[in-house]
Amino acid sequence: MAFPEPATAVEPSSALPVLPLLQLNEVDPLYLFGCYTKWELEEEPSAGWELLAAAQSGHIDTRSHARALLAKSRHFGACAPARVAESAEKTRPTLPEVVMNVPYDIEVPDSCAGCYRTGPGFFCGLSDEARAALNSCGHKSVLSAGTILFIEGQVPRGVFIVCSGKVNLSTTSREGKVITLKTAAAGEALGLSAAISNVGYETTAETATPCQLNFVERKDILELFELQREVSVKVAHCLSRHFQSAYRDIHQLVLNRSSSGKLARLLLSQSVGDEGSEEIRVHSSMTHEEMAQRIGASRETVTRLIINLRRKKLIRADRAGIVIRDRTALEALAV
Repeated sequence: MAFPEPATAVEPSSALPVLPLLQLNEVDPLYLFGCYTKWELEEEPSAGWELLAAAQSGHIDTRSHARALLAKSRHFGACAPARVAESAEKTRPTLPEVVMNVPYDIEVPDSCAGCYRTGPGFFCGLSDEARAALNSCGHKSVLSAGTILFIEGQVPRGVFIVCSGKVNLSTTSREGKVITLKTAAAGEALGLSAAISNVGYETTAETATPCQLNFVERKDILELFELQREVSVKVAHCLSRHFQSAYRDIHQLVLNRSSSGKLARLLLSQSVGDEGSEEIRVHSSMTHEEMAQRIGASRETVTRLIINLRRKKLIRADRAGIVIRDRTALEALAV
């Protein structure tokens, strides 16, 4: 089999001319035809815009192919190829009205005064005057799940008020073992104790779901204490509830000797429904790893315990999560 001879070097004077920069915009004709078909058959607006962009390309062949296809499009009727570019610049095809969603489907109120989420026990459940003062110094934001708000031991920058969503509060041992202490819900203020005492944050806060947060800097929250007596009283109530919650968590984590008892108590704490009903759904999407972090065990231990509870018919699992089948027996296990 004969192989082609190697190409000889070309003198610079006889080299091929460099193509103009505009010709680098060439688009495959098959791709343009595919866009034309998708626009005609499926009414895909993005495909139509691809053709319109190609009709104004600097590459002659691409421009010709695109204009020829647009001239045959039923969207342009009897429009001549020469008029396609002009019509593309002056008018756009009518597109179906699209309802734009806010990020993560979270509606962000313009101010705290007009917020409809405030409920009993919310940190921002204040009078109109105090809420206006809080709104003036707050910085609202919407964050995705997995965002770190602050880290254990970090110098406190301020207070994070959870407007919507859930935030996990965790601590880490020197060996790197992570324990999730609590999941904060809407209405709670995170970092209050650290901001007041100017000592490092006690835990690490990470958003468990998309959240809307209102961040108030430390100097601003301290000024509110002096100017708004109502805010000071609200902070005292919040710190008292945090203390009581921490005491209950320590009791559950330390005094429950068995991992099965800790897991049973965790499932009961996350359950919602009528106590008189036969089955109660666990209102949580925690993974086995997250459950392990909550009870101070390994993921393998949690998986084994879940299997044992299912065998004893205390719980069952479906696509939506875990369902408690025998609440009385589970409560006996959690003691």
